[in-house]
Amino acid sequence: MEANRSLVEKSLALRLLSFSSPAKSGWGPFIALILLAAVLLLTIFSPWIATHDPLAMDPLNRLKPPSEAHLLGTDNFGRDLFSRMILGGRISLLIGICTAVVALTIGVLIGLVAGFFRLADSIIMRAMDALMAMPSILIAIALVALNGPSIGSVIAAITIPEVPRVVRLVRSVILSAREEPYVEAATALGSSTGKILFHHLLPNTMAPMIVQGTYIVASAILTEALLSFLGAGISTEIPTWGNIMAEGRQYFRISPAIVLWPGLLLTICVLSINLIGDAARDALDPRMKKREA
Repeated sequence: MEANRSLVEKSLALRLLSFSSPAKSGWGPFIALILLAAVLLLTIFSPWIATHDPLAMDPLNRLKPPSEAHLLGTDNFGRDLFSRMILGGRISLLIGICTAVVALTIGVLIGLVAGFFRLADSIIMRAMDALMAMPSILIAIALVALNGPSIGSVIAAITIPEVPRVVRLVRSVILSAREEPYVEAATALGSSTGKILFHHLLPNTMAPMIVQGTYIVASAILTEALLSFLGAGISTEIPTWGNIMAEGRQYFRISPAIVLWPGLLLTICVLSINLIGDAARDALDPRMKKREA
């Protein structure tokens, strides 16, 4: 059983490495990986790259076009657009990654229980069906309205609609894996329930969870931008791509750069993550390889 588990982990690692090769996965995911890495580096090092204080207002220089002093111009309060945009990307990516981590953690734990224990399965899945029946954007708006516009509230609001999707995916994997001979052997040898769940069944969920995690990150970034654009997201004092576009829409005719530049970065980031997720799915799912063959 240990040898089988080790082979599964090595196979997973090799498949993950294979999709980054242009020869095997095509140039699309490779270019997406480079673009995403560039956006990540730009946002991570934003405190050192920013040319101005992103919160400093200069009313005398409001809505200025790009210049040597302001690389991408200024917004309606005279704040440097380039500095706000890269700092806003930092917050947007933080929300996306945190949402994916929390949603996957909660969803995997609930999915393990639902897939392994038949009695709990029907109760848990009816609750998940009820959550999925509610429009996710309305849940997010309601939670942010109740708890106030903060990063924690937005992460919680986006996480709750994502959990049922993870639970259903993990449950489907566990329902199949629990019938495998090595699980039956572990049960016959008297292994504890915890060991069977986390030592034998949990590794089977790693491949689909890696792929699902990329989609959650992309979806969370878009949802945060939508909430901020509607005025139901993070406070406008904290720059995010959605906040910047929301403030700039009133001045689009005068200075379209306020909306276009953050929108372009948002598009590149989400598209790159989705392409990488598709490549990871193709690399990790043996059925995709059979279809190509």
